[in-house]
Amino acid sequence: MAREPDNMIPTLLRELRAHMDARFGKLDGEIGLVKGEVAENSKRLESLRQAMIGESVLGRYTVAEVEQRLEKIESRLAALEKHSQ
Repeated sequence: MAREPDNMIPTLLRELRAHMDARFGKLDGEIGLVKGEVAENSKRLESLRQAMIGESVLGRYTVAEVEQRLEKIESRLAALEKHSQ
């Protein structure tokens, strides 16, 4: 009895599927790492944005305080100049 040759297509398809599964598994892991890094960078950027907003508000209060002090000094100086004339 002559033996028929094995059909190589199912074997090749199984090998191809195994290779693809391994590659996609590795790719999924790398994508997960990239997503984690993006999320971490987003958190850092949001924190930096909040800090910049805080600095901006603090700067506005400081400028307003300096302007008030300058106005008081200018009014006192104007009163002194008026009194000395």
